[in-house]
Amino acid sequence: MKKYLIIAISLFIVNEGMCCTTAVISGKYTADGRPMIWKLRDSDNFKNKMMYFDDGKYYYIGLVNSEDLKGEQVWGGANSTGFSIMNSASFNVNMGDTTSKKDLEGFFMKLALQECATLEDFEQLLNNHPKPMGLASHFGVIDGKGGAAFYEVNNYTFTKFDANSSAEAPNGYILRTNFSFTGKKDVGYGFIRFQTAQDIFYQAESMGQLNYQTVIQDFSRCFKHAVLHKNFKEEYKNIPKGEHFINSDDLITRHGSSSAILIHGVKPEESGDLATIWATVGFPNTCIALPVWVRGGKNLPRLLVADKLGNAPLNEIALKLKEQCYPIKRSSGYKYLQISKLINSEKTGIVQKIEIAEKTIFIKTEEHLNKWREGNSTEKQIASYYSWLDDFVSQTYLNEFGIEYKN
Repeated sequence: MKKYLIIAISLFIVNEGMCCTTAVISGKYTADGRPMIWKLRDSDNFKNKMMYFDDGKYYYIGLVNSEDLKGEQVWGGANSTGFSIMNSASFNVNMGDTTSKKDLEGFFMKLALQECATLEDFEQLLNNHPKPMGLASHFGVIDGKGGAAFYEVNNYTFTKFDANSSAEAPNGYILRTNFSFTGKKDVGYGFIRFQTAQDIFYQAESMGQLNYQTVIQDFSRCFKHAVLHKNFKEEYKNIPKGEHFINSDDLITRHGSSSAILIHGVKPEESGDLATIWATVGFPNTCIALPVWVRGGKNLPRLLVADKLGNAPLNEIALKLKEQCYPIKRSSGYKYLQISKLINSEKTGIVQKIEIAEKTIFIKTEEHLNKWREGNSTEKQIASYYSWLDDFVSQTYLNEFGIEYKN
């Protein structure tokens, strides 16, 4: 009996704790000509924060587990050149490999942000890195020159998939969940999520809506199920709030989703340290996305960095609201999302409220970026905007949900 219990727990950890949905998007196909990378992170580390680093060749900002006090591993980020990286785990490579060296992706991404400015630098890092590398992953990378690619990586080799290639990415984007195309066929995780991602990306690209706002609000909070042909967001926005539950286990965002990061890159003629890192440091369905820039220096928004409790305050707020969305605690209760807490016909759902606030942030951010891209930005100006973001978001959660941030 114990043996089967251990297996069941292990499967839960693999499915819920290490699986992500990711995309690399060429600037040739985005609405504004800038490349993007996106990661919907599933992790058993539900507490996340942002950190600024000056410990490498380049300054950089990264998404970090809150318990990682020194920031030894990074799970997505960008550096001062515009080089940006994120990943998703692959479960159909290194099969039969007996090496004990594994799970080093977070250390490797930190190293890449410290040392790399271009895709070529990253490829050289992969080539020169000691083998076996301890990697089983897809790394999504963009740089300040317009480069955009996915790299399927195992312990010894890598394969590049170029998002700028019409042959490899006919629609301008490449998607990955938790199986490699270079790995063993029909092994891995996230096949349904991959199908859903294909559907929503194709629709957005064909309608000219492949932009960071769409990715943040419609993809990181996707309620579509590709197999059931259902869009729960559309369905429940017409249903009054009540005891309405759905099984969220095969949705892109589900109980195991801890955070999301979207990096909106730069054009080749722009400064790389103005790549916008949209950080959703908590459960995406309850967490407002905030922008940060390497040019802003080490003083990030206080809502995104660890406080005296050791966690990002915005993550704490998002977790409190997440608890309301998954009220069933016994057995497989974690699979069942009370959808009407997020979306309802009264428009009082958590998603409905935070997306209104985000639209204000999108407008304000564009106003600032239009000036900053002309060279009129200083660390002090960005810090002033961070202060406004902290106050605006804190007030939003207090007014709409009665949750107060206390520093």
